[in-house]
Amino acid sequence: MENTTAVWLDVDPGHDDATAILMAIYLDNINLLGVSTVHGNTSVYWTAINAARCLHAFAAPAHIKVFPGAAKPLARCSAIYSPEIHGEDGLGGVVGLPPPDSPEVQARFARDEDDKPITALQGMVKAIKETWNDGAGRKVSVISSGPMTNIALLISAHPELLDAVDQFVFMGGGDGFGNRTPAAEFNIFCDPEAAQIVVDNPLKTVMIPINVTHTAIANKIIHSRLCSSSQDDNHTSDSPSTNLRAMMSSLITFFGDTYREVFDFQEGPPLHDALTIAYVSDPGLFQGKRYRVDVENHGRHTTGETVVDTWDYRKCDDTWGPTGKNCLILESLEVDKFFDMFLDCVNRCDKMSPLNV
Repeated sequence: MENTTAVWLDVDPGHDDATAILMAIYLDNINLLGVSTVHGNTSVYWTAINAARCLHAFAAPAHIKVFPGAAKPLARCSAIYSPEIHGEDGLGGVVGLPPPDSPEVQARFARDEDDKPITALQGMVKAIKETWNDGAGRKVSVISSGPMTNIALLISAHPELLDAVDQFVFMGGGDGFGNRTPAAEFNIFCDPEAAQIVVDNPLKTVMIPINVTHTAIANKIIHSRLCSSSQDDNHTSDSPSTNLRAMMSSLITFFGDTYREVFDFQEGPPLHDALTIAYVSDPGLFQGKRYRVDVENHGRHTTGETVVDTWDYRKCDDTWGPTGKNCLILESLEVDKFFDMFLDCVNRCDKMSPLNV
């Protein structure tokens, strides 16, 4: 594990979150410590269940567990969901996954000695402390692909652990436009106060906005390559060759259909969340630049907007915190190389998945 990056992954599955989980398991240079879940694409009950179902379907090592987290945002009365995109249960249309009460799904939840679920904050704190080992170990990259409530709680409640964190990486925000409102991207809109806490933390923070994720389109060619079990990248298929590939095909199909209906994406759905894992694994796939970013918390029309100081209006110092250019914003992606990475993970998972038994 010496040549790997220790990663904690916080998700709200969500079709694209599932692809992030798969990649975190199968990239050789990623050491996935645990998966916490949060309100977002659906309720916190379903995001936790879906994460556990994914860990089972993707044959994650048994020590990788799910830690359920915040059920609503820090300062707002209720959570916001996205059934029009992800279905009521967050993985609408996905076939082949076990039911929520199945033993294999329930076994994926972290539990204490009294058989009670261990929470996201508890799980993150324990994993980060143990991995850092008072400086004798390694720092952890904390990744968020949903609303950042759990991450903000970690930063606020345990500032002493920041020495043990290498970077915060999040999928969210947009430079100049949104996808939940004209101004706000969904993950940020769900908990803008939490997002401000995260971007103002004193460590390196990487923002992967929809400007970039909208270039990672799982088009018909990618979908056909996903369906085929051939190792020849030029070989494509319209029919999934295994149960795991049938599950992934149904995921891409449903997600693509809703993106076509809601956003008029004609080529296919964007795999937003998978880019967080791709960045930590290979930052060279991306180009980006540091900017000052703040989150609008009170605007009548702009709540949840990530306000990027493109022209350096605000005087900033060299720190990553509240007085500095606090985000490295990714601006471009080598799309073909990303999909090669993703499909290689699918190929590796296909050899291991219990869905194929």
